[in-house]
Amino acid sequence: MNKSRTFVGQHIFSQILSLSSKDGLALIFKSTEADKWYKSIKAWDHYVTMMFAVLSGCTSLNEIVMGLGAFEGKLNHVGLEKVPPRSTLADAKKNRSSTVFSKIYEHLSAYYRPNLSDSTLPQAVLSKLFIIDSTVFGLFKDILKTSGRTPTEGKKKGGIKKNTMMQASSHMPVLIRFNAAADNDQKFLKYVNLPAGSYLTMDKGYNNYKEFARFSDKGVFFITRQKDNAVYTSVSEELLGSGMPQALLKDERIHQTYKDGNNKEQILELRRIAWWDAKRNQAYEFITNNFELPAITIAEIYKYRWQIELFFKKLKQNFQLQYFVGDNQNAIEIQIWCALIGVLLLTVIHQQKKSKMAFSNVATLIRIHLAGYISIRALLALHNRKKERGKKIATGEGLFASP
Repeated sequence: MNKSRTFVGQHIFSQILSLSSKDGLALIFKSTEADKWYKSIKAWDHYVTMMFAVLSGCTSLNEIVMGLGAFEGKLNHVGLEKVPPRSTLADAKKNRSSTVFSKIYEHLSAYYRPNLSDSTLPQAVLSKLFIIDSTVFGLFKDILKTSGRTPTEGKKKGGIKKNTMMQASSHMPVLIRFNAAADNDQKFLKYVNLPAGSYLTMDKGYNNYKEFARFSDKGVFFITRQKDNAVYTSVSEELLGSGMPQALLKDERIHQTYKDGNNKEQILELRRIAWWDAKRNQAYEFITNNFELPAITIAEIYKYRWQIELFFKKLKQNFQLQYFVGDNQNAIEIQIWCALIGVLLLTVIHQQKKSKMAFSNVATLIRIHLAGYISIRALLALHNRKKERGKKIATGEGLFASP
Protein backbone atom coordinates (compact mmCIF):
# COMPACT_ATOMS: atom_id res chain seq x y z
CA MET A 1 0.00 0.00 0.00
CA ASN A 2 1.30 3.44 -0.92
CA LYS A 3 1.51 5.41 2.31
CA SER A 4 2.99 8.53 0.73
CA ARG A 5 1.49 11.79 1.92
CA THR A 6 2.63 13.57 -1.19
CA PHE A 7 -0.09 12.20 -3.44
CA VAL A 8 -3.76 12.22 -2.50
CA GLY A 9 -7.03 10.98 -3.92
CA GLN A 10 -8.17 14.39 -5.17
CA HIS A 11 -6.57 16.72 -7.68
CA ILE A 12 -5.55 20.22 -6.65
CA PHE A 13 -8.62 21.83 -8.23
CA SER A 14 -10.82 19.62 -6.04
CA GLN A 15 -8.75 20.43 -2.95
CA ILE A 16 -9.31 24.16 -3.54
CA LEU A 17 -13.04 23.76 -4.11
CA SER A 18 -13.30 21.80 -0.85
CA LEU A 19 -12.85 25.16 0.87
CA SER A 20 -16.24 26.13 -0.59
CA SER A 21 -18.22 22.89 -0.46
CA LYS A 22 -21.38 22.24 -2.46
CA ASP A 23 -23.39 21.66 0.72
CA GLY A 24 -22.07 24.88 2.21
CA LEU A 25 -23.31 26.92 -0.75
CA ALA A 26 -26.68 25.18 -1.05
CA LEU A 27 -28.46 27.78 1.10
CA ILE A 28 -27.13 30.58 -1.10
CA PHE A 29 -28.38 28.87 -4.26
CA LYS A 30 -31.76 28.37 -2.61
CA SER A 31 -32.14 31.93 -1.24
CA THR A 32 -31.14 33.51 -4.57
CA GLU A 33 -33.26 31.06 -6.60
CA ALA A 34 -30.15 30.45 -8.67
CA ASP A 35 -31.51 27.22 -10.19
CA LYS A 36 -35.13 28.24 -10.70
CA TRP A 37 -34.93 28.79 -14.46
CA TYR A 38 -31.98 26.54 -15.31
CA LYS A 39 -32.05 22.83 -16.10
CA SER A 40 -28.95 22.25 -18.21
CA ILE A 41 -26.41 24.05 -15.97
CA LYS A 42 -27.06 24.30 -12.26
CA ALA A 43 -25.53 27.03 -10.08
CA TRP A 44 -22.88 24.69 -8.65
CA ASP A 45 -21.85 23.59 -12.15
CA HIS A 46 -21.61 27.24 -13.19
CA TYR A 47 -19.54 28.08 -10.12
CA VAL A 48 -17.14 25.16 -10.67
CA THR A 49 -16.73 26.07 -14.33
CA MET A 50 -15.95 29.72 -13.61
CA MET A 51 -13.56 28.86 -10.78
CA PHE A 52 -11.67 26.63 -13.20
CA ALA A 53 -11.58 29.53 -15.66
CA VAL A 54 -10.04 32.03 -13.22
CA LEU A 55 -7.64 29.57 -11.54
CA SER A 56 -6.31 28.22 -14.85
CA GLY A 57 -6.21 31.61 -16.61
CA CYS A 58 -8.62 30.80 -19.47
CA THR A 59 -9.25 33.65 -21.90
CA SER A 60 -12.28 32.29 -23.80
CA LEU A 61 -15.25 29.97 -23.46
CA ASN A 62 -13.56 27.51 -25.81
CA GLU A 63 -10.53 27.31 -23.52
CA ILE A 64 -12.79 26.67 -20.51
CA VAL A 65 -14.68 23.85 -22.25
CA MET A 66 -11.51 22.25 -23.67
CA GLY A 67 -9.66 22.61 -20.36
CA LEU A 68 -12.42 20.95 -18.37
CA GLY A 69 -12.64 18.28 -21.05
CA ALA A 70 -9.10 17.24 -20.13
CA PHE A 71 -10.46 16.36 -16.66
CA GLU A 72 -12.48 13.50 -18.18
CA GLY A 73 -13.09 10.90 -15.49
CA LYS A 74 -12.00 13.34 -12.75
CA LEU A 75 -14.96 15.72 -12.67
CA ASN A 76 -16.79 13.61 -10.08
CA HIS A 77 -14.31 14.94 -7.49
CA VAL A 78 -15.81 18.42 -7.92
CA GLY A 79 -19.45 17.33 -8.22
CA LEU A 80 -19.64 17.98 -11.96
CA GLU A 81 -21.32 15.30 -14.06
CA LYS A 82 -20.24 16.65 -17.44
CA VAL A 83 -18.61 19.65 -19.06
CA PRO A 84 -21.28 22.23 -20.00
CA PRO A 85 -21.45 23.08 -23.73
CA ARG A 86 -20.06 26.44 -24.78
CA SER A 87 -23.48 27.85 -25.74
CA THR A 88 -25.03 26.74 -22.45
CA LEU A 89 -22.23 28.39 -20.48
CA ALA A 90 -22.58 31.60 -22.52
CA ASP A 91 -26.32 31.75 -21.77
CA ALA A 92 -25.73 31.16 -18.06
CA LYS A 93 -23.14 33.93 -17.85
CA LYS A 94 -25.56 36.30 -19.49
CA ASN A 95 -28.72 35.37 -17.57
CA ARG A 96 -27.79 34.01 -14.13
CA SER A 97 -27.42 37.06 -11.90
CA SER A 98 -23.93 37.94 -10.69
CA THR A 99 -25.57 38.43 -7.27
CA VAL A 100 -25.30 34.66 -6.78
CA PHE A 101 -21.51 34.88 -6.98
CA SER A 102 -21.35 38.01 -4.82
CA LYS A 103 -23.25 36.09 -2.12
CA ILE A 104 -20.78 33.21 -2.40
CA TYR A 105 -17.90 35.65 -1.90
CA GLU A 106 -19.60 37.32 1.08
CA HIS A 107 -20.27 33.92 2.68
CA LEU A 108 -16.69 32.67 2.26
CA SER A 109 -15.18 35.99 3.25
CA ALA A 110 -17.19 36.12 6.49
CA TYR A 111 -16.14 32.55 7.29
CA TYR A 112 -12.39 32.86 6.64
CA ARG A 113 -11.76 36.55 7.36
CA PRO A 114 -11.15 36.22 11.15
CA ASN A 115 -8.13 33.99 10.46
CA LEU A 116 -6.37 36.25 7.97
CA SER A 117 -5.08 39.06 10.17
CA ASP A 118 -1.32 39.73 10.08
CA SER A 119 -0.88 43.42 10.80
CA THR A 120 1.32 45.36 13.22
CA LEU A 121 -1.11 48.25 13.70
CA PRO A 122 -2.56 48.61 17.23
CA GLN A 123 -5.36 46.05 17.53
CA ALA A 124 -7.76 48.63 18.98
CA VAL A 125 -7.57 50.55 15.70
CA LEU A 126 -6.88 47.69 13.29
CA SER A 127 -9.94 45.65 14.28
CA LYS A 128 -12.19 48.62 13.46
CA LEU A 129 -10.36 50.02 10.42
CA PHE A 130 -11.81 49.90 6.89
CA ILE A 131 -10.22 51.15 3.66
CA ILE A 132 -11.97 52.39 0.53
CA ASP A 133 -10.60 52.67 -2.99
CA SER A 134 -11.47 51.81 -6.59
CA THR A 135 -9.84 50.17 -9.58
CA VAL A 136 -10.82 50.05 -13.26
CA PHE A 137 -10.81 47.08 -15.61
CA GLY A 138 -10.48 48.08 -19.25
CA LEU A 139 -12.89 46.51 -21.75
CA PHE A 140 -12.32 46.03 -25.46
CA LYS A 141 -15.99 46.67 -26.09
CA ASP A 142 -17.89 49.85 -25.22
CA ILE A 143 -20.13 48.07 -22.69
CA LEU A 144 -19.81 50.72 -19.98
CA LYS A 145 -18.80 54.35 -20.25
CA THR A 146 -15.13 54.80 -19.55
CA SER A 147 -13.39 57.72 -17.88
CA GLY A 148 -11.03 60.33 -19.33
CA ARG A 149 -10.87 62.07 -22.68
CA THR A 150 -11.49 60.40 -26.00
CA PRO A 151 -8.13 59.55 -27.63
CA THR A 152 -7.24 61.32 -30.85
CA GLU A 153 -6.82 58.02 -32.72
CA GLY A 154 -10.44 57.00 -32.26
CA LYS A 155 -13.17 55.69 -29.94
CA LYS A 156 -12.49 54.88 -26.30
CA LYS A 157 -12.80 51.35 -24.95
CA GLY A 158 -15.37 50.57 -22.29
CA GLY A 159 -14.43 50.26 -18.65
CA ILE A 160 -15.89 48.76 -15.48
CA LYS A 161 -14.97 50.21 -12.08
CA LYS A 162 -14.86 48.20 -8.87
CA ASN A 163 -15.35 50.31 -5.74
CA THR A 164 -14.16 48.36 -2.73
CA MET A 165 -14.24 48.64 1.05
CA MET A 166 -11.64 46.38 2.63
CA GLN A 167 -11.32 45.33 6.25
CA ALA A 168 -7.78 46.22 7.29
CA SER A 169 -7.33 43.32 9.73
CA SER A 170 -7.88 40.64 7.05
CA HIS A 171 -6.87 42.56 3.88
CA MET A 172 -10.12 41.27 2.34
CA PRO A 173 -13.02 43.25 0.80
CA VAL A 174 -16.28 43.41 2.74
CA LEU A 175 -18.24 45.64 0.34
CA ILE A 176 -17.97 45.85 -3.46
CA ARG A 177 -20.00 47.72 -6.07
CA PHE A 178 -19.52 47.72 -9.85
CA ASN A 179 -20.29 50.68 -12.07
CA ALA A 180 -19.11 52.45 -15.20
CA ALA A 181 -15.53 53.74 -15.08
CA ALA A 182 -16.75 57.31 -15.64
CA ASP A 183 -18.96 57.32 -12.50
CA ASN A 184 -17.87 59.47 -9.56
CA ASP A 185 -16.29 57.52 -6.68
CA GLN A 186 -18.25 59.56 -4.15
CA LYS A 187 -21.46 57.68 -5.05
CA PHE A 188 -20.04 54.60 -3.34
CA LEU A 189 -20.16 56.24 0.11
CA LYS A 190 -23.96 55.97 0.30
CA TYR A 191 -23.57 52.18 0.54
CA VAL A 192 -21.17 52.42 3.49
CA ASN A 193 -22.86 51.67 6.82
CA LEU A 194 -20.44 50.93 9.63
CA PRO A 195 -21.00 50.60 13.39
CA ALA A 196 -20.14 53.47 15.72
CA GLY A 197 -16.47 53.58 16.64
CA SER A 198 -15.28 52.31 13.25
CA TYR A 199 -12.42 53.98 11.37
CA LEU A 200 -12.60 54.62 7.64
CA THR A 201 -9.80 55.88 5.42
CA MET A 202 -9.88 56.79 1.70
CA ASP A 203 -8.18 59.09 -0.79
CA LYS A 204 -9.42 62.59 -1.48
CA GLY A 205 -11.36 61.49 -4.57
CA TYR A 206 -14.09 60.34 -2.17
CA ASN A 207 -14.42 63.68 -0.37
CA ASN A 208 -18.11 64.35 0.15
CA TYR A 209 -18.88 66.55 3.14
CA LYS A 210 -22.55 65.59 3.25
CA GLU A 211 -21.57 61.93 3.64
CA PHE A 212 -18.83 62.91 6.11
CA ALA A 213 -21.51 64.63 8.21
CA ARG A 214 -23.54 61.40 8.12
CA PHE A 215 -20.52 59.46 9.36
CA SER A 216 -20.02 61.96 12.18
CA ASP A 217 -23.67 61.66 13.23
CA LYS A 218 -23.28 57.87 13.41
CA GLY A 219 -20.01 57.98 15.34
CA VAL A 220 -17.88 56.68 12.47
CA PHE A 221 -14.41 58.22 12.23
CA PHE A 222 -12.96 58.98 8.79
CA ILE A 223 -9.43 59.94 7.72
CA THR A 224 -8.69 61.32 4.27
CA ARG A 225 -6.63 63.97 2.53
CA GLN A 226 -7.89 67.50 2.11
CA LYS A 227 -8.61 68.65 -1.42
CA ASP A 228 -6.21 71.24 -2.82
CA ASN A 229 -9.03 73.70 -3.56
CA ALA A 230 -10.82 73.27 -0.21
CA VAL A 231 -12.17 76.51 1.30
CA TYR A 232 -12.39 76.36 5.10
CA THR A 233 -12.16 78.50 8.23
CA SER A 234 -9.53 77.83 10.88
CA VAL A 235 -11.07 77.87 14.38
CA SER A 236 -8.18 76.97 16.68
CA GLU A 237 -4.70 75.51 16.51
CA GLU A 238 -2.76 73.20 18.84
CA LEU A 239 0.56 74.46 20.14
CA LEU A 240 3.37 72.21 18.90
CA GLY A 241 5.57 71.50 21.90
CA SER A 242 8.91 69.70 22.11
CA GLY A 243 7.17 66.36 22.67
CA MET A 244 5.41 66.50 19.31
CA PRO A 245 6.74 64.57 16.29
CA GLN A 246 8.97 66.69 14.07
CA ALA A 247 6.92 65.65 11.06
CA LEU A 248 3.81 67.35 12.50
CA LEU A 249 3.52 70.79 10.90
CA LYS A 250 0.05 71.80 12.06
CA ASP A 251 -2.87 70.40 14.07
CA GLU A 252 -5.98 72.58 13.99
CA ARG A 253 -9.78 72.64 14.15
CA ILE A 254 -11.55 73.95 11.08
CA HIS A 255 -15.09 74.67 9.93
CA GLN A 256 -15.96 73.26 6.54
CA THR A 257 -19.16 74.48 4.87
CA TYR A 258 -21.27 72.22 2.66
CA LYS A 259 -24.84 72.00 1.37
CA ASP A 260 -27.22 69.37 2.71
CA GLY A 261 -29.95 67.51 0.85
CA ASN A 262 -32.20 70.58 0.99
CA ASN A 263 -29.47 72.75 -0.52
CA LYS A 264 -29.03 74.56 2.81
CA GLU A 265 -25.56 75.56 3.92
CA GLN A 266 -24.24 73.63 6.91
CA ILE A 267 -21.00 73.66 8.90
CA LEU A 268 -18.96 70.55 9.62
CA GLU A 269 -16.28 70.80 12.30
CA LEU A 270 -13.14 68.86 11.36
CA ARG A 271 -9.57 68.38 12.46
CA ARG A 272 -6.88 69.30 9.94
CA ILE A 273 -3.38 67.86 10.27
CA ALA A 274 -0.41 68.91 8.14
CA TRP A 275 2.24 66.16 8.08
CA TRP A 276 5.68 66.15 6.47
CA ASP A 277 6.75 62.94 4.75
CA ALA A 278 10.54 63.06 4.67
CA LYS A 279 10.77 59.93 2.50
CA ARG A 280 8.75 61.55 -0.31
CA ASN A 281 9.86 65.08 0.55
CA GLN A 282 6.22 66.17 0.55
CA ALA A 283 3.64 67.64 2.91
CA TYR A 284 0.23 66.00 3.34
CA GLU A 285 -2.91 67.64 4.72
CA PHE A 286 -5.30 65.21 6.42
CA ILE A 287 -8.86 65.91 7.56
CA THR A 288 -10.71 63.80 10.10
CA ASN A 289 -13.59 63.97 12.55
CA ASN A 290 -11.50 62.30 15.26
CA PHE A 291 -10.09 64.79 17.76
CA GLU A 292 -8.63 62.25 20.23
CA LEU A 293 -6.09 60.10 18.38
CA PRO A 294 -2.50 61.36 18.25
CA ALA A 295 -1.58 63.04 14.98
CA ILE A 296 1.00 60.34 14.24
CA THR A 297 -1.70 57.65 14.48
CA ILE A 298 -3.87 59.58 12.01
CA ALA A 299 -0.94 59.67 9.59
CA GLU A 300 -0.24 55.95 10.08
CA ILE A 301 -3.89 55.06 9.43
CA TYR A 302 -3.85 56.90 6.13
CA LYS A 303 -0.53 55.29 5.22
CA TYR A 304 -2.12 51.89 5.83
CA ARG A 305 -4.49 52.70 2.95
CA TRP A 306 -1.75 51.32 0.69
CA GLN A 307 -2.88 47.80 1.65
CA ILE A 308 -5.88 48.04 -0.66
CA GLU A 309 -3.59 48.99 -3.55
CA LEU A 310 -1.59 45.82 -2.85
CA PHE A 311 -4.82 43.83 -2.92
CA PHE A 312 -5.75 45.24 -6.34
CA LYS A 313 -2.24 44.38 -7.55
CA LYS A 314 -2.63 40.81 -6.26
CA LEU A 315 -5.98 40.48 -8.05
CA LYS A 316 -4.87 41.87 -11.41
CA GLN A 317 -1.42 40.25 -11.59
CA ASN A 318 -2.43 36.72 -10.62
CA PHE A 319 -5.84 36.32 -12.26
CA GLN A 320 -6.54 36.78 -15.93
CA LEU A 321 -8.73 39.90 -16.09
CA GLN A 322 -7.33 41.46 -19.25
CA TYR A 323 -9.75 39.40 -21.35
CA PHE A 324 -13.28 38.62 -20.25
CA VAL A 325 -15.10 35.49 -21.38
CA GLY A 326 -18.36 37.38 -21.82
CA ASP A 327 -19.42 40.55 -23.61
CA ASN A 328 -22.08 41.84 -21.19
CA GLN A 329 -21.90 43.46 -17.76
CA ASN A 330 -23.37 40.49 -15.88
CA ALA A 331 -20.80 38.08 -17.35
CA ILE A 332 -17.95 40.47 -16.54
CA GLU A 333 -19.12 40.85 -12.95
CA ILE A 334 -19.37 37.05 -12.54
CA GLN A 335 -15.77 36.65 -13.69
CA ILE A 336 -14.50 39.38 -11.34
CA TRP A 337 -16.42 37.88 -8.39
CA CYS A 338 -14.90 34.47 -9.11
CA ALA A 339 -11.42 36.05 -9.31
CA LEU A 340 -12.07 37.63 -5.89
CA ILE A 341 -13.10 34.21 -4.56
CA GLY A 342 -9.89 32.82 -6.05
CA VAL A 343 -7.81 35.46 -4.23
CA LEU A 344 -9.60 34.63 -0.98
CA LEU A 345 -9.18 30.84 -1.23
CA LEU A 346 -5.51 31.02 -2.29
CA THR A 347 -4.84 33.50 0.55
CA VAL A 348 -6.37 30.99 2.98
CA ILE A 349 -4.16 28.24 1.53
CA HIS A 350 -1.10 30.52 1.61
CA GLN A 351 -1.57 31.20 5.31
CA GLN A 352 -2.87 27.82 6.44
CA LYS A 353 0.06 26.00 4.83
CA LYS A 354 2.42 28.60 6.32
CA SER A 355 4.20 28.97 3.01
CA LYS A 356 7.15 31.34 2.78
CA MET A 357 6.63 31.79 -0.95
CA ALA A 358 5.25 34.97 -2.43
CA PHE A 359 1.54 34.84 -3.18
CA SER A 360 2.24 35.13 -6.92
CA ASN A 361 4.41 31.99 -6.80
CA VAL A 362 1.69 30.07 -4.98
CA ALA A 363 -0.86 31.14 -7.61
CA THR A 364 1.49 30.07 -10.42
CA LEU A 365 2.16 26.64 -8.90
CA ILE A 366 -1.55 26.07 -8.38
CA ARG A 367 -2.28 27.03 -11.98
CA ILE A 368 0.42 24.70 -13.37
CA HIS A 369 -0.58 21.70 -11.23
CA LEU A 370 -4.36 22.21 -11.17
CA ALA A 371 -5.02 18.65 -12.46
CA GLY A 372 -2.27 17.04 -10.38
CA TYR A 373 -3.00 14.63 -7.54
CA ILE A 374 -0.26 15.97 -5.27
CA SER A 375 -1.43 17.52 -2.02
CA ILE A 376 -1.20 21.31 -1.89
CA ARG A 377 0.77 21.15 1.35
CA ALA A 378 3.32 18.77 -0.23
CA LEU A 379 3.54 20.90 -3.39
CA LEU A 380 4.38 24.06 -1.46
CA ALA A 381 6.73 22.21 0.90
CA LEU A 382 8.57 20.64 -2.05
CA HIS A 383 9.17 24.07 -3.56
CA ASN A 384 10.44 25.40 -0.23
CA ARG A 385 12.88 22.47 0.16
CA LYS A 386 14.27 22.99 -3.35
CA LYS A 387 14.67 26.70 -2.62
CA GLU A 388 16.60 25.95 0.59
CA ARG A 389 18.86 23.46 -1.26
CA GLY A 390 19.53 26.10 -3.91
CA LYS A 391 20.60 28.57 -1.22
CA LYS A 392 22.98 26.05 0.35
CA ILE A 393 24.59 25.23 -3.00
CA ALA A 394 24.97 28.93 -3.81
CA THR A 395 26.71 29.56 -0.48
CA GLY A 396 28.76 26.36 -0.57
CA GLU A 397 26.97 24.79 2.43
CA GLY A 398 26.44 21.04 2.46
CA LEU A 399 28.79 20.34 -0.46
CA PHE A 400 31.07 18.09 1.57
CA ALA A 401 29.91 15.59 4.15
CA SER A 402 31.56 15.50 7.57
CA PRO A 403 34.00 12.59 8.13
